[in-house]
Amino acid sequence: MRGGAPISPWHDVPLAAGDGTYHMVCEIPRWTNAKLEIDTAAPLNPIRHDSKNGRPRHVANVFPHKGYMWNYGALPQTFEDPRAVDPATGLVGDGDPIDVLEVGRAVCAEGSVHRVRVLGVLALIDGAETDWKVLAIRADDPLAPAMRDVADLDRHMPGLLRATVDWLTNYKVPDGKPPNRWAFGAAPQNAEYARGVIAAAHKAWRALVHAPAADGGLAL
Repeated sequence: MRGGAPISPWHDVPLAAGDGTYHMVCEIPRWTNAKLEIDTAAPLNPIRHDSKNGRPRHVANVFPHKGYMWNYGALPQTFEDPRAVDPATGLVGDGDPIDVLEVGRAVCAEGSVHRVRVLGVLALIDGAETDWKVLAIRADDPLAPAMRDVADLDRHMPGLLRATVDWLTNYKVPDGKPPNRWAFGAAPQNAEYARGVIAAAHKAWRALVHAPAADGGLAL
């Protein structure tokens, strides 16, 4: 709510949060299985339980993990353009805001907004689309002062990057789908690279909201 009026978590929450941090909207709290996401086609873009064939979607537990191993969310005012080929991957975007994997120790509530520090980014290939996964930590997390880049993630949370790649590669396999693929050989790119990806997605969002005739059914 803003001044008593509803707002869109995609369009009305600013991307920049000051001091080099960004705002993240939490869609899926850590250790849960329900596939919740910002509905980009509905007025005000509420967070809804995604469905397929009329049934709500849940991710399987990929051993040894229970549901999502991070707080999973989105960067507001970003857009992975499905009409534009990403030069890093050679594939178009997935038509959604950029995803965030928040690695701090607290479990975030669905719909909550947090300041996060970006540490790096992974380039997941989902089908024939680019699906960037930004690695970040809440700015108020006790480990945040020691976490500035992807190398710090490996240093302070050993094994998490490897587990992240394994989970994202295989989480659709229990549903009978093939493993996901990666750009860069699944190697995480650093914080500077991630900020470039975010800047490009923010530019694409700005172009989208200023060209509603080309919105493809999105609620702007």
